[in-house]
Amino acid sequence: MTPAHLALPGFPGADPVAGLIGGLLIGLGAAIMLLGLGRIAGVSGIAARALGLSTQGMGRLLALAFLAGLPLGAWLAFDLAGAGQGVFPESGVLLGAGLLVGFGTRLGSGCTSGHGVCGMSRLSARSIVATLTFIAAGVATVAVMNMMGNAA
Repeated sequence: MTPAHLALPGFPGADPVAGLIGGLLIGLGAAIMLLGLGRIAGVSGIAARALGLSTQGMGRLLALAFLAGLPLGAWLAFDLAGAGQGVFPESGVLLGAGLLVGFGTRLGSGCTSGHGVCGMSRLSARSIVATLTFIAAGVATVAVMNMMGNAA
């Protein structure tokens, strides 16, 4: 639980300390991948390698281990925080959205983690443009949802 002096106005459920720690861990993981293995920690590229859609990048076994670690790490952090029971929507919309995101990451030559965290930290022009596009699309989506009466 976030102390009152750290609460964010308009975001009562936000926990900036947890966000900071999570961001530091993501940066640390990306740095370890780049410095230790010489690889970019973009999840879409790693997923493509794990699924056999790509022959580039890390070995397939390491890619599978990295992907398995994503939900396991999230579960462990959730469990250690004593956050209770996680709830996921039971809807085909989530599956459809995931497929669209997967298509978009292949089309955009990377995902938000690859471009936003790893590419921008290397000052990649392609990643800067991609990240600005992600942000603009998110802003536009929230604006449309708000106009439709579905507050985000």
